[in-house]
Amino acid sequence: MRYSGREQAGRRLARSVGHLRDAQPVILALPRGGIPVAREVARELGAPLDVLVVRKLGVPWQPELAMGAIAEGGARILNEEILRRGGIGENSLARVEDRERTELDRRARLLRGDRDRIPLAGRTVVLVDDGLATGATAAAACLAARAEGAGRVVVAVPVASPEAIHRLLRVADDVVCPLQPADQDSVGAAYDDFHQLTDSEAAELLKPL
Repeated sequence: MRYSGREQAGRRLARSVGHLRDAQPVILALPRGGIPVAREVARELGAPLDVLVVRKLGVPWQPELAMGAIAEGGARILNEEILRRGGIGENSLARVEDRERTELDRRARLLRGDRDRIPLAGRTVVLVDDGLATGATAAAACLAARAEGAGRVVVAVPVASPEAIHRLLRVADDVVCPLQPADQDSVGAAYDDFHQLTDSEAAELLKPL
């Protein structure tokens, strides 16, 4: 199975989380790729849509490799194995985290504008991305949602490896994923159209449904 694009993936994912409709969930998109997916899920479930900004903490000399992630509200998760293997000290980690925290704050203001964040206390929260690679950013998002009082945290993605799902189940109450290829090496391989969204496109999709 493949997806033509993120919108079609979102409609397929909405069917997989339809059982959550009666829980009156809050749908939180992980930007930027998760926003068009989450918009379709929110539309199908008649649920409010917001964004939860998360930033990967990349290894200084290999930025695509996550040594951790941070999220709005101060949540942070670290990959101790990557830190240990790379011999990454606290000063190097702090420099990367400071830079990514600045970008996180900038992007949150740009995407949400002057809208208030939706309160999560006691709510069922569905965190939506366009797929899971390592799961580090989604794990940080789970911690952030729990820190804000979410009653239940569900991660919903169109595609992920079984390994990533297994890791996420340590911090999420449930992970919903219709496509779980064992031999797929990238999220984008599951999509015909996997273009990078601009900040302005993402912000437009977050406007009230």
